[in-house]
Amino acid sequence: MGLLVALAACSSGRSDGAEDPSTTKGTQKTTTTMLQPEGPAIDRYAGYESASYDDPSHWVCRPDQDDICDHGLDATVVEADGTLTVEPFTPSADPPVDCFYVYPTISRDKGAYSDWEASDEEEGYVTLNQAARLQSECRLFAPVYRQGTLGGLAARINGETPDEQGDPYADVLDAFRTYMAEDNHGRGVVLIGHSQGTGMLHQLISEEIDPNPDVRKLLVGAYLAGGSVSVPEGKAVGGDFDSVPLCTKQGETGCVVNWVTFRSTSPPPSDSFFGRSGRDGLAAGCVNPAAVGGGSGDLDAYLPANSEASILSSLGTTTKGTSWVDPSAGGVTTPFVRLPGLVSGACESTGGFHYLAATVHPDPGPRADDIVGDLTPQWGLHLVDVNLVMGNLVSDVKAQAKTYAGN
Repeated sequence: MGLLVALAACSSGRSDGAEDPSTTKGTQKTTTTMLQPEGPAIDRYAGYESASYDDPSHWVCRPDQDDICDHGLDATVVEADGTLTVEPFTPSADPPVDCFYVYPTISRDKGAYSDWEASDEEEGYVTLNQAARLQSECRLFAPVYRQGTLGGLAARINGETPDEQGDPYADVLDAFRTYMAEDNHGRGVVLIGHSQGTGMLHQLISEEIDPNPDVRKLLVGAYLAGGSVSVPEGKAVGGDFDSVPLCTKQGETGCVVNWVTFRSTSPPPSDSFFGRSGRDGLAAGCVNPAAVGGGSGDLDAYLPANSEASILSSLGTTTKGTSWVDPSAGGVTTPFVRLPGLVSGACESTGGFHYLAATVHPDPGPRADDIVGDLTPQWGLHLVDVNLVMGNLVSDVKAQAKTYAGN
């Protein structure tokens, strides 16, 4: 249970001393244009009646509400020599595509499944870290869903069967169908998920998108972190999905970028939780968000400026007293930092595991020489699967949107 509680704290809650962004849930935005229909819903979703998602409070973030995703995204670029440059965040006024994001296991609610009450310290904070920055390229829709909680996960790992019954996927499916019926209007859509969220989107692609050409043609891309998509060894398609392949080059549309992250110096052990297919004859896919076509690339990380933020905490180690830059070089006043050149990554294969190997490149000077976010060897860098490549994801979505617009 200790590990799982730590994972919850690391992957979601703020607990970092940072001031919460001001939010007004369920209210209309005053800073951006309201949603305007561009065309009818595709026939499959015409007339769909939402079970739960006509309630504005059942969305963590969406483009017609003032919410946590509209605040606190400015970053400070921290160069190796200690040079600090503030990078203001500007959302797109007219994004060409949409993003649909499903967050990881982060709820500390009592019981096996969470309720509808999303917290800015849990569901909100992880959405801010993992998806809000994509608003420079897309309209963001992030539903609340009654997910399996950390307590429920701990019980299952300990061999216990919770008495409470739940169906998180039913919520995600309802949210997606509501979005398709009421908000999509024929626009291209990008899917983004992590951990449990990746599991939800994996099932959504398998059952709702892969077999249906009318839905599949709207798939700009899918980013599935912290979970596996199985494919035949050396192939891009043919395992879990019949028609949706792994991406093989930047800007390719209708495909999946899939990765789990471990340090290059600490590859997955034989009992790792991630990076191996559970199906005979298949391998877990790995697509490097920093080099979609293959090879190594710089991981364009956006991490909380407070290096003691809970999303970065390590089990069995401490980050207290650490800083992204020596105070002699100046102070960071933004909520996030960007660390160019500090980490690179490449897909590797070890002992039947396929994973994104992250290599840290220390540089003598005032900037920090390492990252945080480690758990046990079995978990690797699961906590920061998305933070480590956030800038890459923005670039990848931009390239896919450009390709999609030209189709």
